[in-house]
Amino acid sequence: MAVGRPGQGQTVRVSTPNSPQDPAPTSTWPGLADDGSHSAWYVQRMRGLAADGNDVEGESRLVDTLAPRGARLLDAGCGPGRHAGHLARLGHDVVGVDIDPRLLEAAGADHPGVTWVNADLATLDLAAHGQSDPFDGALLAGNVLDFVAPDHRGAVLERIAAHLVPDGFLVVGCRTTTGFGTTALDALLPAAGLQLEQRFATWDLRPWQEDAEFAVSVLRRRA
Repeated sequence: MAVGRPGQGQTVRVSTPNSPQDPAPTSTWPGLADDGSHSAWYVQRMRGLAADGNDVEGESRLVDTLAPRGARLLDAGCGPGRHAGHLARLGHDVVGVDIDPRLLEAAGADHPGVTWVNADLATLDLAAHGQSDPFDGALLAGNVLDFVAPDHRGAVLERIAAHLVPDGFLVVGCRTTTGFGTTALDALLPAAGLQLEQRFATWDLRPWQEDAEFAVSVLRRRA
């Protein structure tokens, strides 16, 4: 599938979602286990936050700062697509990946100019979806890794790293008091070929402290 760069006025073709055959072992996202009500609630929640003037683009602003102009970027666990959409509007070539096809349906409706792919991050192979070019950077925002089954979190990091250019970056957000914290993250980095470059306490880059409730980790793929 040919992918144009939004900043160059070309058309981005959107991948038709194909649901993973058996997502349950790798994902604990509630939207995969119900009638779609949880996903619908989440979509409306995100739309409502944006409509009320809340800052919902802090993560993508940081990615834009780290990336070269017109970069090729991966939003891994993109959900309804607010970060991927923002980065595309800034002129980047963006692919958003999520395991929930309902979230991708909303993403496609709200954010044109992005290639959306329905896939499992733990077995990610974007070449199979016509996306063979590597990425300058990637984002794992919010609590994406919290919704990956613990035994598969290392595989997610490895698969994302495999899609990066040498010295490409991955920004990971995670809570430290619950869910997937920094100790667990750091233990998985060597096997994924990643190294910690910087760590902050917030998306607006407040200094990291050991008692911080949130961590933003800037990782690099080893060249």
